[in-house]
Amino acid sequence: MSWLNRVRQSIPFLPKRETPDNLWHKCRSCEAMIFTKEYEENGFVCPRCDHHGRIGPRRRFEQIFDPGYTILPPAAVREDPLKFRDSKRYTDRIKAARQATGETDALINARGTVEGLKAVIGVQDFAFMGGSMGMGVGSAFVAGARAAIEDRCPYIIFTAAGGARMQEGILSLMQMPKTTVAIAELREAGLPYIVVLTDPTTGGVTASYAMLGDVQLAEPGALIGFAGQRVIESTIREKLPEGFQRAEYLLGHGMVDMVVHRRDLRQRLGQLIAYLTPQKAAA
Repeated sequence: MSWLNRVRQSIPFLPKRETPDNLWHKCRSCEAMIFTKEYEENGFVCPRCDHHGRIGPRRRFEQIFDPGYTILPPAAVREDPLKFRDSKRYTDRIKAARQATGETDALINARGTVEGLKAVIGVQDFAFMGGSMGMGVGSAFVAGARAAIEDRCPYIIFTAAGGARMQEGILSLMQMPKTTVAIAELREAGLPYIVVLTDPTTGGVTASYAMLGDVQLAEPGALIGFAGQRVIESTIREKLPEGFQRAEYLLGHGMVDMVVHRRDLRQRLGQLIAYLTPQKAAA
């Protein structure tokens, strides 16, 4: 045995400390390493660069609603109507998404109060198959709008999607006119429809209910558009401006009414509800 091995074996080493895998969060924008607890306490917004991270329905409801909200039951739809299969069966993809998120589909509704005023809120979950719009999302949107009509209150939708769900083919595209009809029902009832665009909102969702709000809000830095930037550049053969399809650019060009920081969203939505439904606020 060499002297090096003898010395090494004589040194008392402490056992390796186990550290949780989720102790740190790496910001997708500035790449700073942030304590996960600090990140969550800051509303899933990077305290270094103010990048707004993606969050799911349950956390969104906790941030926006007053205590005591109720999750609405999921819409019942036929699953895998086309018996679709690519590299995996569509049913297997749905099962994996449900296990990963704990949700039944990409749009969840809840009813409750915001700043003491009644509202129904729908939140799309990008973690569920990219928030893609299929029959389940379309039916959930209609159910949320009709719950708002029943409660005589606004319907607020937080969008986050990569577009229509390709595994449902033309049936997914039919959700575009379906949701548009539900918005018409809200307007016929004289109730506000408020949209909050979050990162990312693209494709058929942008081409339908995401751009039909009475008031259009967006979170800072959110990617919002129909086709991707590279697709547009290759089509028009021009270089697009810096920040194209980001919330601030759209605000400057009239497609968005407000860009609101996540910490201010609850208060701002409460103000809008009170303004757009003054008789309800007075009651």
